[in-house]
Amino acid sequence: MKKINRRDFLRVTGVMGKATGLSVLLNACAKIGIRVLPVDSPTQTPKQVFHLPNDTPTLALPDDAIATASMTATSPLPPVETTPIAFVKTIDRKTGVRQAIDLLGINPVDGKRVFLKANYNSADLTPGSTHADILRSLVSRLQEMGAQSITLGERSGMGITRQVLIERGVFDMAEELVFEVIVFDELGADDWVKFEPAGSHWQRGFLFPRACLEADVIVQTCCVKTHQYGGHFTLSLKNSVGLAAKYDPQDRYNYMAELHSSGDQRKMIAEINTVYSPGLIVIDGVDAFVNGGPDVGRVVQPGVILAGIDRVAIDAVGVAILRYFGSTTQVMQGKIFEQEQIARAVELGLGVDSPEKIAFMTGDETSAGFAEELKQFLYQ
Repeated sequence: MKKINRRDFLRVTGVMGKATGLSVLLNACAKIGIRVLPVDSPTQTPKQVFHLPNDTPTLALPDDAIATASMTATSPLPPVETTPIAFVKTIDRKTGVRQAIDLLGINPVDGKRVFLKANYNSADLTPGSTHADILRSLVSRLQEMGAQSITLGERSGMGITRQVLIERGVFDMAEELVFEVIVFDELGADDWVKFEPAGSHWQRGFLFPRACLEADVIVQTCCVKTHQYGGHFTLSLKNSVGLAAKYDPQDRYNYMAELHSSGDQRKMIAEINTVYSPGLIVIDGVDAFVNGGPDVGRVVQPGVILAGIDRVAIDAVGVAILRYFGSTTQVMQGKIFEQEQIARAVELGLGVDSPEKIAFMTGDETSAGFAEELKQFLYQ
């Protein structure tokens, strides 16, 4: 197996010319023993998309990203219609966030107003909530990438949101790094938009924050953990529950009481995600809960940072991580794409429909090796 460095790869692509086409280039590389993860889309920045009941957003990577993809994988080249997941094996959150975003090779925030959803469901230590190093590194990197402004919005499910954010140091960091913080509990009726998706399992729809919808791009960061109150696991799809209102400001209807008492809870979680599409997702898998959760549980240390734009794909990898370490009966049973959150999200067109369409992007042998180990759980 030959290896090719970034400069030589780009030189080769320049010699072959644009007219040759990426698929031809990949085939040529394969014949001479060079492995490059395929991307069969025109070079462009992914656009923000809202209302996605039957439309799966596709990612187009710039040429730079292709050059940084893992060239050490031992498995056959995946199908061309894949979604990339940047996969970094590290326990250093500060550098891991930057490495994952850079490896993904996209910049959806340049000149944009960014809405950031972190994971402050409670004030518990990571993975119960977003680690300060993750938030600091992510905000700093988004600003370096040219974000016009950043607004973090949150609603805690286990605690008073403002107090949770104070305890986790979010307001102090916002003042230091210059970003805005919105406490959803304190919003009025005009600050919410009502959604009633067709075929939804919500009795009367749900409310979504106007500030989130009016942003140019939405960025998520979340943890890897199980959810003992009916969600089974909480990753990027479940993190969107913190965007929906707990109460209707007008009649005080409790949407979260409906959610957590419903036998369709996991389907309802996926349905919240139909009203927006993230421009970037960063998952902190340095530590994880493999039981309990979302606030406390048994902690393991996968030591990974993930980045992508496909909630289905990144959650599938997250579940594979939980299975790798041994998790709850609900998480371990069946195929990953048969898990209700994921299966419903696939039905709604929110992401890829099979594990074969997930392409790991790694920049070193250690990361590539762990990604290969996870595939046996992903493909089970």
